[in-house]
Amino acid sequence: MDGTRAKPVVGYRKKLTFTICSVKIKVKLVRKAESAVKTIYLIRHCQAEGQEREARLTKAGESQARELAAFLKNKQIDRIVSSPFERAVSTIRPFAEEAGMDIETDERLTERVLSGAPKPNWLEMLEKSFSDPGLAFEGGESAAEAGKRGIDAINKVLEKSGKNAVVVTHGNLMATILRHYDNSYGFELWKSLSNPDVFELTFKGNSPKIKRIWEWN
Repeated sequence: MDGTRAKPVVGYRKKLTFTICSVKIKVKLVRKAESAVKTIYLIRHCQAEGQEREARLTKAGESQARELAAFLKNKQIDRIVSSPFERAVSTIRPFAEEAGMDIETDERLTERVLSGAPKPNWLEMLEKSFSDPGLAFEGGESAAEAGKRGIDAINKVLEKSGKNAVVVTHGNLMATILRHYDNSYGFELWKSLSNPDVFELTFKGNSPKIKRIWEWN
């Protein structure tokens, strides 16, 4: 030993403390993001004149759309995504105009095609398709195929939205989407749907809490 006293490492303690604090902050932010709750208001369109892509709302449907706008007014919606079908867009247009929001459209939210041509026994076919999700009739898509595109659209909304989003779709696809999360939903649910209808899907993780919240006259 030459008697020279070693110099302390200046700032070492401060630097170490700062690094540890940064790690703690990052962990807290990640945990907060993981536990964030998001809500989707899944809506079936109002009463329409027909099933064609360009079918418009009836007079009753237009009145229903205005009632729906009032119903959604205090839901703090930050995004609107709709099937591009006219009856779906028209359903949410009064709310969008009042809220000053844009309506995004997504082809994946269009109605499921049961078959390529009208069938007299379509109701029986539809019931069978809910019992057998892989069943596809000629020119149509199975419940499994339709459900996949519907869920892909929902997941995209969850990924890109803030906290509360509106998703407007059609009865068959709505029932198929809900069945993905809860097998108790299916043909009987579809039969009970109204125009419009609203389900609140509250997500904290991958599986939502589902609640039917629309009351009709």
